[in-house]
Amino acid sequence: MNESYVFYQGKIVEEKEVSISIRCKAFNYGLACFEGIRAYWDEENEQLYTFRLREHYERFLQSCKTLYINLPYTVDELIEATIELLRKNNFKTTTYIRPIAYKGADKIGPTLFDDDDRIVIYCQPMGSYTGKTELKVAVTSWARIEDNMLPPRTKATAAYLNSGLASLEVLRKGYDEAIFLTRNGHVCEGPGENIFMVRKGKLITPPPSDNILEGITRDTVILLAKNELGLEVVERSVARTELYAAEELFFSGTAMEVTPIIEVDDRVIGSGEHGEISTKIKELFFGITTGKNPKYAHFCTPVYEK
Repeated sequence: MNESYVFYQGKIVEEKEVSISIRCKAFNYGLACFEGIRAYWDEENEQLYTFRLREHYERFLQSCKTLYINLPYTVDELIEATIELLRKNNFKTTTYIRPIAYKGADKIGPTLFDDDDRIVIYCQPMGSYTGKTELKVAVTSWARIEDNMLPPRTKATAAYLNSGLASLEVLRKGYDEAIFLTRNGHVCEGPGENIFMVRKGKLITPPPSDNILEGITRDTVILLAKNELGLEVVERSVARTELYAAEELFFSGTAMEVTPIIEVDDRVIGSGEHGEISTKIKELFFGITTGKNPKYAHFCTPVYEK
């Protein structure tokens, strides 16, 4: 196995040199937050491009602020560290990047009020998240956590128990992914991805007030739909049965990217195949991830010096 390097507490070291105590608060109580970032490999130019790296680290530091995790790094310093880490690992494939900030203290008690704040960044190759081009999903019986419980716009590790329970329920029944509803019965999102619906020529997606993560891929999809396809994009609450009447549905997310949904709760969506709008948005999305579109080149940061 090739050596793997991670960024840990200000230095790039071999992964095998890093250990986390079994008494660590992140392990015992989930007192941590993270980001999910992709870097896309362009074979033609032999270049690796991180996608919207700045926006991801801005959100990462906002999550840290919410959880009272104080890191001694700026967004620019985290960007620089990530680029250096990717170079050190010499990745020549599409790669997933995972920064985690956590409470390293080993005191008993789930308090965030201590100053043992740590960070680790690791990377691994990642192609398709699900291995499928179309998904059959189901609404889970587990309600999505709410902002005054455990803020969904903060990527807290503890929040993903909610996601894990939802995924477990639907995967055991043979579906590919879950859809959450809010406590008020509004469509929220998937366990790790936002959702979009096409109805009557409009692209519709749940608003932040319905307990969604304000996704960076979601923001990219909205930009592409408006600027490149001329679609009207509406952020509003969505009822469960509206999903059944949708012309198209798709998920968006850093890991999920843009993936069509063809069935919900055993109801066929649209024609039962990926639709025209989701196909166009997916093509546009992958067209900007390697810096080839000058209009969106600022989203992509090249890793290797040429």
